[in-house]
Amino acid sequence: MAWWKAWIEQEGVTVKSSSHFNPDPDAETLYKAMKGIGVGSQLLSNQAAAFTFPSSTLTSGSPWGHSRCIPAGTNEQAIIDVLTKRSNAQRQQIAKSFKAQFGKDLTETLKSELSGKFERLIVALMYLPYRYEAKELHDAMKGSRDDVSSFVDPGLALQDAQDLYAAGEKIRGTDEMKFITILCTRSATHLLRVKCTRNLHSYFAERLYYAMKGAGTRDGTLIRNIVSRSEIDLNLIKCHFKKMYGKTLSSMIMEDTSGDYKNALLSLVGSDP
Repeated sequence: MAWWKAWIEQEGVTVKSSSHFNPDPDAETLYKAMKGIGVGSQLLSNQAAAFTFPSSTLTSGSPWGHSRCIPAGTNEQAIIDVLTKRSNAQRQQIAKSFKAQFGKDLTETLKSELSGKFERLIVALMYLPYRYEAKELHDAMKGSRDDVSSFVDPGLALQDAQDLYAAGEKIRGTDEMKFITILCTRSATHLLRVKCTRNLHSYFAERLYYAMKGAGTRDGTLIRNIVSRSEIDLNLIKCHFKKMYGKTLSSMIMEDTSGDYKNALLSLVGSDP
């Protein structure tokens, strides 16, 4: 049944490796996107050659509505199209090609060109998975994460999950003392880990829902869970999300976020279940 497990895991992935992948043109696309020499910039250059604009029309108060009409500036959509449609391993190859072709670090260049929540999301995509988890853990210990959690012994969490199952769902009746012991002596963070162990996809669905529910968005939680699960089981989490809350993850993202940040998140999440 190994093939069945592998198929199920693949079905859970929203971001897959691009077929016929070549990092060199992707790196070039990103370079052009951040140097204002892509298609949009070329179009504006052609327009500039055909017409003479009064200097006043090149300001932010002009009818053109943008202070950077020429050059075009950063092409955020091109960045989204490349980085959200490649696996993490492929992004690492793109970064190597970017360095080889243009002599610059891709992640640092992205940081210099982007800003805000969109920058935070795109930069998160560039980390190796284990480095990203280490960074998030480091930030949590510094108290800079928006859902700070203390250390939890994963072995004990797994044992507690098994004990709760054995004391409740597995037998008729309930071993109340086992429930009382675990629920009254474990920290809230530990109990969250137990819940995660018992129903992984429901746990992440809940984390995503409460990251967006109510006033304000817990963007750190939203970014972390979507980035970290996109190449593992985000499709399965999306199915649980819809069952639990009666709406799709993408519809809630559309309601709660905006701009390039929203577009990048939706690209990572993929189509609705």
